[in-house]
Amino acid sequence: QVTLVESGGGLVQTGGSLTLSCAASGRTFGSYTMGWFRQAPGKEREFVSGISRSGGSTDYSDSVKGRFTIFRDNAKNTVYLQMNSLKPEDTAVYYCAAALTFQTTTIISNPRAYANWGQGTQVTVSS
Repeated sequence: QVTLVESGGGLVQTGGSLTLSCAASGRTFGSYTMGWFRQAPGKEREFVSGISRSGGSTDYSDSVKGRFTIFRDNAKNTVYLQMNSLKPEDTAVYYCAAALTFQTTTIISNPRAYANWGQGTQVTVSS
Protein backbone atom coordinates (compact mmCIF):
# COMPACT_ATOMS: atom_id res chain seq x y z
CA GLN A 1 0.00 0.00 0.00
CA VAL A 2 1.23 3.50 -0.82
CA THR A 3 -0.18 6.93 -0.01
CA LEU A 4 -0.20 9.48 -2.81
CA VAL A 5 -0.44 13.27 -2.50
CA GLU A 6 -0.81 15.46 -5.58
CA SER A 7 0.10 19.12 -5.80
CA GLY A 8 0.69 21.79 -8.40
CA GLY A 9 -2.79 22.36 -9.75
CA GLY A 10 -4.27 25.79 -10.24
CA LEU A 11 -5.76 28.31 -12.63
CA VAL A 12 -3.91 29.05 -15.85
CA GLN A 13 -4.73 30.77 -19.12
CA THR A 14 -4.98 28.97 -22.44
CA GLY A 15 -1.51 28.22 -23.71
CA GLY A 16 0.01 28.26 -20.26
CA SER A 17 1.88 25.58 -18.38
CA LEU A 18 1.65 23.72 -15.10
CA THR A 19 3.64 20.92 -13.54
CA LEU A 20 1.83 18.51 -11.27
CA SER A 21 3.66 16.49 -8.64
CA CYS A 22 2.62 13.31 -6.89
CA ALA A 23 4.58 12.34 -3.80
CA ALA A 24 4.37 8.77 -2.58
CA SER A 25 4.99 7.37 0.85
CA GLY A 26 6.96 4.23 1.55
CA ARG A 27 10.25 2.73 0.43
CA THR A 28 8.99 0.70 -2.52
CA PHE A 29 8.04 3.47 -4.95
CA GLY A 30 10.19 1.87 -7.63
CA SER A 31 7.93 -1.20 -7.58
CA TYR A 32 4.93 0.78 -8.82
CA THR A 33 3.77 1.64 -12.28
CA MET A 34 2.38 5.18 -12.07
CA GLY A 35 -0.40 6.87 -13.95
CA TRP A 36 -2.09 10.22 -14.24
CA PHE A 37 -5.83 10.38 -14.82
CA ARG A 38 -8.31 13.22 -14.99
CA GLN A 39 -12.01 13.68 -14.48
CA ALA A 40 -14.04 16.61 -15.73
CA PRO A 41 -17.52 17.38 -14.37
CA GLY A 42 -20.08 14.96 -15.75
CA LYS A 43 -17.46 12.80 -17.42
CA GLU A 44 -15.77 9.53 -16.59
CA ARG A 45 -12.23 9.37 -15.30
CA GLU A 46 -9.85 9.09 -18.23
CA PHE A 47 -6.26 8.04 -18.69
CA VAL A 48 -3.84 10.88 -19.34
CA SER A 49 -0.38 9.37 -19.07
CA GLY A 50 1.50 6.44 -17.60
CA ILE A 51 5.09 5.61 -16.77
CA SER A 52 6.81 2.33 -16.05
CA ARG A 53 8.58 1.46 -12.83
CA SER A 54 11.97 2.42 -14.19
CA GLY A 55 10.72 5.49 -16.02
CA GLY A 56 12.04 4.13 -19.28
CA SER A 57 8.61 3.66 -20.85
CA THR A 58 5.83 6.20 -21.10
CA ASP A 59 2.43 6.48 -22.74
CA TYR A 60 0.00 9.30 -23.40
CA SER A 61 -3.57 9.71 -24.49
CA ASP A 62 -3.97 11.15 -27.94
CA SER A 63 -5.48 14.33 -26.51
CA VAL A 64 -2.31 15.26 -24.60
CA LYS A 65 0.42 13.69 -26.72
CA GLY A 66 3.04 16.25 -27.64
CA ARG A 67 1.91 18.67 -24.93
CA PHE A 68 2.31 16.72 -21.67
CA THR A 69 5.37 14.94 -20.32
CA ILE A 70 5.41 12.40 -17.52
CA PHE A 71 8.57 11.61 -15.59
CA ARG A 72 9.53 10.24 -12.22
CA ASP A 73 12.29 10.50 -9.69
CA ASN A 74 12.42 7.23 -7.77
CA ALA A 75 14.96 8.66 -5.31
CA LYS A 76 12.39 11.29 -4.33
CA ASN A 77 9.36 8.97 -4.52
CA THR A 78 7.72 11.44 -6.88
CA VAL A 79 6.08 11.37 -10.29
CA TYR A 80 5.47 14.52 -12.29
CA LEU A 81 3.24 15.64 -15.11
CA GLN A 82 4.50 18.63 -17.04
CA MET A 83 1.65 20.20 -18.97
CA ASN A 84 2.31 22.71 -21.74
CA SER A 85 0.05 24.47 -24.24
CA LEU A 86 -2.92 23.97 -21.98
CA LYS A 87 -6.43 24.16 -23.41
CA PRO A 88 -9.80 24.77 -21.76
CA GLU A 89 -10.67 21.12 -22.43
CA ASP A 90 -7.81 20.11 -20.11
CA THR A 91 -9.81 21.48 -17.19
CA ALA A 92 -10.40 18.65 -14.73
CA VAL A 93 -9.39 17.16 -11.42
CA TYR A 94 -6.12 15.34 -11.98
CA TYR A 95 -5.33 12.18 -10.03
CA CYS A 96 -2.19 10.15 -9.77
CA ALA A 97 -2.40 6.43 -9.22
CA ALA A 98 -0.02 3.59 -8.41
CA ALA A 99 -0.16 -0.07 -9.37
CA LEU A 100 2.21 -2.69 -8.04
CA THR A 101 3.70 -4.50 -11.02
CA PHE A 102 6.39 -7.11 -11.60
CA GLN A 103 7.52 -6.05 -15.04
CA THR A 104 9.73 -2.98 -15.12
CA THR A 105 8.37 -1.85 -18.49
CA THR A 106 4.65 -2.18 -17.79
CA ILE A 107 2.37 0.79 -18.39
CA ILE A 108 -1.30 0.59 -17.44
CA SER A 109 -4.05 2.75 -18.86
CA ASN A 110 -7.01 0.98 -17.24
CA PRO A 111 -7.98 2.83 -14.05
CA ARG A 112 -9.45 -0.37 -12.58
CA ALA A 113 -5.95 -1.83 -12.41
CA TYR A 114 -4.78 0.83 -9.97
CA ALA A 115 -5.29 0.13 -6.28
CA ASN A 116 -3.80 3.35 -4.93
CA TRP A 117 -5.09 6.85 -5.69
CA GLY A 118 -4.35 10.36 -4.57
CA GLN A 119 -6.99 12.88 -3.55
CA GLY A 120 -6.72 14.85 -6.78
CA THR A 121 -5.69 18.38 -7.70
CA GLN A 122 -7.83 20.82 -9.68
CA VAL A 123 -6.54 22.21 -12.96
CA THR A 124 -8.57 25.00 -14.55
CA VAL A 125 -7.67 26.47 -17.92
CA SER A 126 -9.40 29.72 -18.76
CA SER A 127 -10.14 30.74 -22.34
